[in-house]
Amino acid sequence: MNTLPALNGTRVLITGANGFVGRALMARYAALGAEARGVDLHADPARAVVAGDINHPEGWRDHLADCDVVVHTAAVVTNNVDPAEAWHINVVGTRRVLDAAAAAGASRFVYISTMGVARFAQIQTDAVERYLPGEPLDERWPLMPVGNPYTDTKIAAEHVALAAHATGRIACTVIRPADIYGPGCRPWVLEPLAAVRNGKFLLPAHGTGLFTAIYVDDLVDGIVAAGSNPAAAGHIIHLGGEQPITTAEYFGHFYRMLGKEGPPRSFSTRTAVALAELARLGFRVRRRHTELGRGVMEMLSKTRPVSNVKAHELLGWWPEVDLAEGMRRTEEWLRAEGLLAPA
Repeated sequence: MNTLPALNGTRVLITGANGFVGRALMARYAALGAEARGVDLHADPARAVVAGDINHPEGWRDHLADCDVVVHTAAVVTNNVDPAEAWHINVVGTRRVLDAAAAAGASRFVYISTMGVARFAQIQTDAVERYLPGEPLDERWPLMPVGNPYTDTKIAAEHVALAAHATGRIACTVIRPADIYGPGCRPWVLEPLAAVRNGKFLLPAHGTGLFTAIYVDDLVDGIVAAGSNPAAAGHIIHLGGEQPITTAEYFGHFYRMLGKEGPPRSFSTRTAVALAELARLGFRVRRRHTELGRGVMEMLSKTRPVSNVKAHELLGWWPEVDLAEGMRRTEEWLRAEGLLAPA
């Protein structure tokens, strides 16, 4: 079992505090005795969350006073976004928050990135096999932009954090979560559930892509452990499920929740990308947002597992919620919220 230190007297500020991961972090820090504060686009006074824009910290700088740790989760999280908007929020916004944290005297800055930054290693199998054949993705893998505005700007934001650490401006840690799921998750629970219900769900790679599912509570424990461990400063740390599964196995849970028979509908990656791109263009013509497109199909055709070895050795962290239990909790929440019919 992961043992986290008591954090009585510690003051923590979390950006994106109303989001999926931000909410879970706020609750976990509070349970450990820390004073958890947050900033998001909309205020939630009951949870000590103030309204603010990460690119304009002057509007919420007072909330940073006396904070020891800043955890930066706020980001534009979508594959279908204008590159300039992604740059403004994910890169410039990270720099603004980091500068504000350093100026306020915070001692640690934890940046929440994504395993998507290593997408080149996941989708360009022939090229990378010549580099480290068959190796899982660990923190040593070199990164390469792939033209996806979300992942490419997360690469750039990692550089912002690590450069600040290297110059001694503030101690920084970069966390790369794998495929996060759990109650309230939009990309890997709510959107696929809706697509399955509407008969519009599809998988690439004939459903054999690897999915490193990590339940949100396990992720939060890893983030807290990294933010409170001095040895984690300056490090990139991967956090994912211990055993990868296929996308067909993961998304098959939603089919069963809805009482649908058979495996998820799947195609070759080339066909799935073509179908998803056609759907994306259709949504674009109607001025509606969708996550369908090349980006999500590439994410669902991954070929390499994620290594947790550094998290084991540096943090003493292990994921504790297996997929069966995580899906049980997720389904229970979905039914309680009225998003699934009562069992």
